[in-house]
Amino acid sequence: MTPPSPMTDGTVPAGSTERWRDRKRHLWLIGLVVPSLAFIAVGMWSLTGWGAWFWIGPVVILVIVPAIDLLAGLDRSNPPDDVIEALERDRYYRWITYLFLPIQYAGFVGAMYLLAHGGLGTVDQVGIAVSIGCIGGIGINTAHELGHKKESHERWLSKIALAQSFYGHFYIEHNRGHHVRVATPEDPASARLGESFYEFWPRTVGGSLRSAWQLEKRRIARRRQHPWRLSNDVLNAWLMSAVLWGALIVWLGPGITPYLVIQAVVGLSLLEVVNYMEHYGMLRQRVGVGERERYERVDPSHSWNSNNIATNVLLYHLQRHSDHHANPTRRYQSLRDFEESPVLPTGYAGMIVLAAVPPVWRRVMDPRVLAHVDGDLTRVNVSPRKRADVLERYGAPSSLEPVETIDDGRTVVSTSSTEGQTDEALAWGCPGCGYVYEVVAGDEREGFAAGTAWSQIPETWCCPDCGVRDKVDFVAVERATAS
Repeated sequence: MTPPSPMTDGTVPAGSTERWRDRKRHLWLIGLVVPSLAFIAVGMWSLTGWGAWFWIGPVVILVIVPAIDLLAGLDRSNPPDDVIEALERDRYYRWITYLFLPIQYAGFVGAMYLLAHGGLGTVDQVGIAVSIGCIGGIGINTAHELGHKKESHERWLSKIALAQSFYGHFYIEHNRGHHVRVATPEDPASARLGESFYEFWPRTVGGSLRSAWQLEKRRIARRRQHPWRLSNDVLNAWLMSAVLWGALIVWLGPGITPYLVIQAVVGLSLLEVVNYMEHYGMLRQRVGVGERERYERVDPSHSWNSNNIATNVLLYHLQRHSDHHANPTRRYQSLRDFEESPVLPTGYAGMIVLAAVPPVWRRVMDPRVLAHVDGDLTRVNVSPRKRADVLERYGAPSSLEPVETIDDGRTVVSTSSTEGQTDEALAWGCPGCGYVYEVVAGDEREGFAAGTAWSQIPETWCCPDCGVRDKVDFVAVERATAS
């Protein structure tokens, strides 16, 4: 068959296709310093006897990396389109992400052993737990990179990376929830203008958990099965965490339990503070009329970006978030910068410090949101609790009202009347990532038995690989010559 080509349009500087090379090729190895912080802390404590070394995690992430971002400057270089395919195939880059996991878990287990048998004081023990949590939080970002890939082994590695923080449901909610509903009021992981991180945290943690469960429950229901089964990706991810934590508690004693909880909360909070800044105030508009009404497709204007090189190397180009949302299956080394993307004043690491102080955050970010939308607050995702304050402060139109939603945040679109779609086709392809649904084969994992016609696929279904394109976006493709 001939699947549709993935999106390739970007902002490639003139002349960059000539003898291009990845200037950050060896810098990506610096990302492995983060999981190594546990060994550095223990080693320096052994040499100096200073317990302050156990707090190395937050010091590196919140002090050293932001300082390097300010000193090292920006990197806006883009890989040209004609090298992206070869760049994606280069296994050097994926092995860097694979190596993160054994180092992460060696440090995690070693730290738990030290907590149980090191005879340390409470302050030092909390320091170890916080630093391990910081490593686990960056580990969630590694899981994010791996979880978007089509290879099954990388998706399982993603779950393993998440097990330390007991946040395995992120694998489901992020890929199939956040990427579908991003920059809408329905998305628990998209922060609203006027919402502090401390208000956002419980909303996103609870909302993401509920969303992940509902997504898996709905997928399994299409197979006419009960959700309480090991094939439920929420349950099997939690089971991995339960086995890991349980084995450590049995081995080292229940005294490590509070520190397991501390490191998990720190890790998931580090993830969520990044979520908080990535789409702060961004709002996709409704387009279409009547039953064809839907949210506009995600574009580069819906994500905050940064080209500060230190944090980009540390987080595998996560700061090139616009391209990630346009092409979720694209590997980190190939992500590009867009001219039209809104830009943060510094890297994500420095912005975490600002997010911790809500008045400072709003002073810095709210004017930037308004400038990005030319002062039109109907194009801003505003916190309902702060709506009156925003109206008074910025003189927004009185028509600013909450957006109505349909179903689970996705608008129901009728494909039977959509131009370019016919029920006669036997294969349908996602124009974004190349996923192909064949009627003959079906998709058992998605709950569609072999022979399930395209017309029987729910109208709210979206591409299971990229989460960007809805059913209405799919196009008919040629079938393989041999069925």
